[in-house]
Order: sequence, then structure tokens, then C-alpha cells
Amino acid sequence: MAGDRGSGAATRELLAATRELLAATRELLLVLALAAAGLLLAVVAAFTPWHATVAGTAPAGVVDLHVPVDPDSAPGGLPVG
Repeated sequence: MAGDRGSGAATRELLAATRELLAATRELLLVLALAAAGLLLAVVAAFTPWHATVAGTAPAGVVDLHVPVDPDSAPGGLPVG
């Protein structure tokens, strides 16, 4: 028992375990931060108006698929010419 006290083996094991715990915590925080950043980018991409219209930028919304009334109109409902 007296020889174990001065060797510091328990202290080294505790420090090694602490380093492993900190590394695992750091890795988990990095994964959570990347997931949050990806979710934020997905929300921005889903709800930002990114296509132009004659009146400026169009409001974001669900796309409705329909046949245009005028068959000579360009895609997006803009007049040709």
C-alpha cells in the first residue's frame, strides 16, 4: 500500500480517463453544432424566396403544379417576348 501512494498510477489513470471524456464531449458538441448548422441552412433554403418575378422576389410558398392558361406563355407564367 505504501508503494502505491507514491507511484501516481491512480492519478495517471484518472487523468487519462478525464482526457478521454473531454475528447468525447468535444466530438459530441462538434456533431451537434454541425447538425444545427445544417438544419439552419435547410430552413433558410426552404423558406427564402430565391426566384425572381416581374414584381421582384416572389414570396416563398408551396409549388402548385398546373397547366398554364395560355399555351404560348413561358415557364413561370411570364409573357413571351
